[in-house]
Amino acid sequence: MSEEAKAKCIVAIRVRGVVRGSREARETLGMLNLARNNYAALIDDRSSFLGMLKAVQNFVTWGEISKETLKTLLVKRARLKGDKRLTEEYLQKIGYKSIDELADAIFNCKEKYWSLGNIVPFFRLHPPSKGFKGSVKKSVAAGGESGYRGAKIDDLITRMI
Repeated sequence: MSEEAKAKCIVAIRVRGVVRGSREARETLGMLNLARNNYAALIDDRSSFLGMLKAVQNFVTWGEISKETLKTLLVKRARLKGDKRLTEEYLQKIGYKSIDELADAIFNCKEKYWSLGNIVPFFRLHPPSKGFKGSVKKSVAAGGESGYRGAKIDDLITRMI
């Protein structure tokens, strides 16, 4: 199996501010396109991205997104430059027939979302409805919100869309 076939699509969401964070943490969040709280970014699971997530694990939560949630995120929250919605006409201009086809390409890591040209490389989300279930200062393993949460990221994204 090739490296491309094993790749997974990961979504990272910033849940905490960095006022007292280190310079390295602020720079890493900038490289991940997570400039503000409640911003989400789509990445793949290569080792460089996983290392960046581990470096800022106190400020973000991440996990593997499902194809259905990815499609919903693209439909409702994807934006073009100038805060315009993602349209079928633009997708045809860049070579995709529909949002389903684009979601499939991103989910299977055949296309990098942040390099699609005129598309904003992050998603602006609402705070989760009914709030975070735990403290954003603790990891998911300790009953909080930050860190790796696996497939349970879909529940959080659904509440934030």
